[in-house]
Amino acid sequence: MSTIGRLLQLLIGLWLFGVSVALLVRAELGLDPWDVLHQGIAERTGISIGLVVIATSLVVLIAWVPLRQRPGLGTLANVVLVGLSLHATLAVLPATTELPWQLAFLVVGILGNGVATGLYIGAGMGPGPRDGLMTGLAARGVSIRMARTAIEIAVLGLGWLLGGTVGIGTLAYALAIGPLAHLLIPMFTIPARPIRTPQGEQRHEAARSHR
Repeated sequence: MSTIGRLLQLLIGLWLFGVSVALLVRAELGLDPWDVLHQGIAERTGISIGLVVIATSLVVLIAWVPLRQRPGLGTLANVVLVGLSLHATLAVLPATTELPWQLAFLVVGILGNGVATGLYIGAGMGPGPRDGLMTGLAARGVSIRMARTAIEIAVLGLGWLLGGTVGIGTLAYALAIGPLAHLLIPMFTIPARPIRTPQGEQRHEAARSHR
């Protein structure tokens, strides 16, 4: 696929990611760890959660510096688009206290999040700020499992203390997002293009990292 095709897939994936988070927020049944933190900060500061997502992404990018991580186009797009999409969707998506609608928002939000993850990671145009933090720690000798677990427990705990929503949706997300990502990332991953060297040999582009 061409660079334009990759970019289009990236942008669709990131915008859908923001929409899926908005659905989880409106469900009010619990968010994923990072969005528990975002919501908690929003509750304390009065700033919209979409703008908090953008600000948090910028702060996390600063943490990349000592880890010697380099942002890609996908990283920068991630910083801006997810927060804007979340902000815009919340502006038009009504709140509900009816359990059937809450459950519908939760299920569609988790499924949409899985599809969005597959799309933007599959585009292969650079890691998102939060995943880059995880991979940066892994490059310093911390296992991926340990890095991810420690980061998510820390942000979940801090977000809960700040007033973010933790509930059955948090557990449902934790149980579902792994299998969804396992299924959907390969489905949406764009194969690396072969590159012909001056000697006439072919090699493939290096694999790209994700959000």
